[in-house]
Amino acid sequence: MFVLFEEDGSFKAGTVLVDNDSSLQVENTRGKRVKLKRANVLLEFREPAPADLLTRAETISAGFDTDFLWEVCGDEEFAFTAFAADYYGHTPDAVEAAAMLLSLHAAPMWFHRRGKGRFRKAPEDILRAAKAGMEKKRQQAEDIERIRVELVSRRLPVELDGMVSQLLYRPDRNRIEVKALEAACIDTELSAARLLLECGALSSSYDFHFNRFLFEQFPEGTDFPAFDAPVFPTNLPRADVAAFSIDDATTTEIDDAFSVTPQPGGGWKIGIHIAAPALGFTRGSTLDAIARRRLSTVYMPGNKITMLPDDVVSAFTLDAGHTRPAVSIYLDVRSDLTVVGHESRIECVPVVANLRHHDIEPIFNEAALTKGGPDFPWKQELTLLWELATVLEAGRGKPSGNGSQVDYTFTVDWEQNTPDGPGVVAIGQRVRGSPLEKLVSELMIFANTTWGRLLDESGVPGLYRVQGGGKVRMATVAAPHEGLGVDCYTWSSSPLRRYVDLVNQWQIVAVLNGTTPAFAPKSTDLFEAMRDFELAYAEYIEFQRRLERYWCVRWLRQNKVHATEGIVLRDNLVRLVDIPLFFKMPSLPPQLAGSRISLAITGSDLLDVEVSARYLSTLAEPDPEAQEEMDY
Repeated sequence: MFVLFEEDGSFKAGTVLVDNDSSLQVENTRGKRVKLKRANVLLEFREPAPADLLTRAETISAGFDTDFLWEVCGDEEFAFTAFAADYYGHTPDAVEAAAMLLSLHAAPMWFHRRGKGRFRKAPEDILRAAKAGMEKKRQQAEDIERIRVELVSRRLPVELDGMVSQLLYRPDRNRIEVKALEAACIDTELSAARLLLECGALSSSYDFHFNRFLFEQFPEGTDFPAFDAPVFPTNLPRADVAAFSIDDATTTEIDDAFSVTPQPGGGWKIGIHIAAPALGFTRGSTLDAIARRRLSTVYMPGNKITMLPDDVVSAFTLDAGHTRPAVSIYLDVRSDLTVVGHESRIECVPVVANLRHHDIEPIFNEAALTKGGPDFPWKQELTLLWELATVLEAGRGKPSGNGSQVDYTFTVDWEQNTPDGPGVVAIGQRVRGSPLEKLVSELMIFANTTWGRLLDESGVPGLYRVQGGGKVRMATVAAPHEGLGVDCYTWSSSPLRRYVDLVNQWQIVAVLNGTTPAFAPKSTDLFEAMRDFELAYAEYIEFQRRLERYWCVRWLRQNKVHATEGIVLRDNLVRLVDIPLFFKMPSLPPQLAGSRISLAITGSDLLDVEVSARYLSTLAEPDPEAQEEMDY
């Protein structure tokens, strides 16, 4: 006696060894013995052999027309043996009955199971919906395969046009485009970014990094919405000064300028003039909403995304040849550089010059100040301001900059092309604490500290930079900044570039005019603006660092640097001497921190922004008595 039974979701046949009425011992076709309840037996037969039964039944089952079976089976529940008898017109043999069972079981969309060997046809509407779903899946599978083939062939399918950012930065794995891309990545053994780059979806590796930032921070794009034009105040007094600014060559948002006016009885009136967009639009305006959304200008090598529209920046920037509204603070300075008083004003300031670092630093530097140098316009004023900055710095008891550290400047010439894409980068160095840097830093510290104290003493809230225990944070109440050595410090000198400075300028203007401040004490909106600014500003700074690292790697490739020098920071972490690039060197033997080494650049990757290098030799160990402080 042979039996057909179901085990673990599949049908099996075997030989009965022992029949215990309610249970059977059966040896299946693989020689394994199993114990079955008689209730689990679907069919008893004497021929053919169990192995032949299933083989022959599967062959017959493959020839059945499932739709026809569904049409003729009737609407009531039925047993497979009874349906086989109706289908064949006679009592089915074991093979015919098993073939019908296999066919019904293999078509769950057409036939719903109702118990052991029993079925019922699916309702017509349910079957129709199921077929539609099956057809959709079939079409999707064909689409996935077509897209995969295109990608593997390094062609960008039309289906992926316009959704590359979503595929790279926030893929929805339920979409067929993502499934096809993942399949193509497996076939090509490439990452999604690298494959799409090879398919031309990205014009260069730079696009991968820049577009990620836009996707995360500017999902609606960087274009500005419509806005109401700023309204200039018409009744501001004109300052009797000749103001000049000091900025990098690429600066267009010129927030600050200075003036030096000799006094009849000796000494000078030193002016610090800050561009005043707060006078052109108010809190709650469309321009405020724009600035509140962006919170800061985003800086990066060779590019920037401004906080305010270009037309608004142009209207308020302290550009040479224009008279601009400004919030000014004037220092009364004696001949011995003692500051005996100060006064803040709201006025229009004539700007006569925009001095640029690359023009001035070669002729106004520490060597020129100690040994003399060529005469040039503004030399007298710059020298006086630097001398005053030195006095202000000494008064704080804290240096405004660390002269042992080096700052790096990045410029990108987008008109030139390289094998890695558009843009040729130049990386320059500037020792921190240069005369120009100290001059600007100290006067800004004076203005920000003085105006912060003004807000605090007036009972008007502002946004302060606070440092205690080595941690810097923002606060809505005045508190010391230990790093600067001042009792309070606001950011109020860059209102064209930072929203917190604009907020503080509204508050300062209110105090000077005696009007109601834009933000009241304990304002929830003020706290939210501070919180949002901190989060956004941190993201912007991190993005700037990432792109600087990217351009460092581009610089190595562009200049075909194969051997260079580095400084060991700790363990196997190295910083290159020529550019601010940090990376780990697994091949580095134990070295003292600060050791100068020679290394070979063995590889680089612009998508992962990584460099691989091999240690060559140690050039010099650090001087324990004069070791350079390394900022990492």
